[in-house]
Amino acid sequence: MTPEENPSDWKLKIRYGKLETPFKHFTSFAEGRMNLKENDFDCPVGPAYMAMKTWAIDADQSADMIRVIGKQVGFSATGKVEIYESDAEEPPGEKPSGYGINFTPFQD
Repeated sequence: MTPEENPSDWKLKIRYGKLETPFKHFTSFAEGRMNLKENDFDCPVGPAYMAMKTWAIDADQSADMIRVIGKQVGFSATGKVEIYESDAEEPPGEKPSGYGINFTPFQD
């Protein structure tokens, strides 16, 4: 089976121009605080790092996304935000998107 026949080979399709996207892939990290006691991430209230993978136009949009999506799940980015280009684990969509959200609590 060739890469063109297998839809799960999206990484190869992007590399060889068979699948085009205006987005780049990033991994974003934000220092902040989890504010919700009840959350879907088993993260206690208090200081934490948030990590998220994004498909975004650029690093600035990825930074905006971690702040906005973080706020939606009860996290406030109060410190440093770091953005790195990275290899994707999920294919891009038609809109900017985030996935793989993780939290790591820490002590002040």
